[in-house]
Amino acid sequence: MFKKFLAATAMLFAFASFAAVDANKGSAADLDGLKGVGPAMSQRIIDARKEREFKDWPDFMQRVKGVKEKKAAKLSAEGLTVNGQAFSEPATAPKSAKADKPAKAPKS
Repeated sequence: MFKKFLAATAMLFAFASFAAVDANKGSAADLDGLKGVGPAMSQRIIDARKEREFKDWPDFMQRVKGVKEKKAAKLSAEGLTVNGQAFSEPATAPKSAKADKPAKAPKS
C-alpha cells in the first residue's frame, strides 16, 4: 500500500514539473521557468499581453519580438501554450521539380 502511495506521489510531482504555462496567464516567474525564456523575453510577453490577450500562436509570434516559427515550436515543446493550445506548424506543400517546369506543347 505504501509503495502505491509513493508511486502515485512521484507521478504527481513528475506531472507538476511539466505543467503548461499559458502566455496569457503565466507570471514572470512561470515564464522564466521555461527553457528558452529569459527575463527579457518574459517581460516582452507580459508587456505585449497588457495591451490585449494573445488570440493564438500567430498573434503571439507577431507581437513578441524574437519569436518566429522555430522558436515557437521550441517554446511549445517546453510547455508554453497560447489560450491552452500548443504550437502546430502550418502545413506547407512540398515543392515538386515537375510542377516548376512548363508542359511541352505536342508536335504537329
